[in-house]
Amino acid sequence: MPEKNVERLATDLGAAVAQLMRHLRAASPQGELTPTQRAVLSRIHTGGPATIAALARAELVRPQSMRLTIGALEERGILARSPHPTDGRQVVFSLTEEGRRVVGAVRQAKHDWLAEALADRLTAEERQTLDTAAGLLRRLLPE
Repeated sequence: MPEKNVERLATDLGAAVAQLMRHLRAASPQGELTPTQRAVLSRIHTGGPATIAALARAELVRPQSMRLTIGALEERGILARSPHPTDGRQVVFSLTEEGRRVVGAVRQAKHDWLAEALADRLTAEERQTLDTAAGLLRRLLPE
């Protein structure tokens, strides 16, 4: 593929992925969580309990800002604090049962929107093409 076509494909693919992500975010329960709160819950769900400092670094925000985000989630009963396993000066935050329910609801809403869009807007042949493309997209990700 000529260089110009690769550049065009990169631009088009980047724009399509960004639009898809916006629609997926919009599909999650309205008013339930801010984007930062969703990111924190997802990170704790996949990575396990974490400190405010670790979450702030991962999300590229100041610890003070992360404290506010964590505080709001803790107040709603979505996160719980516990002593750090090796450093008594710190605490770690993990998902509560309600937190796991919220994460599940957000993910299910995104999944439902995408499954419905695939079924309603694409032919069987187009879905097969997209299935192949999904494998190619995964190959683009760093290992």
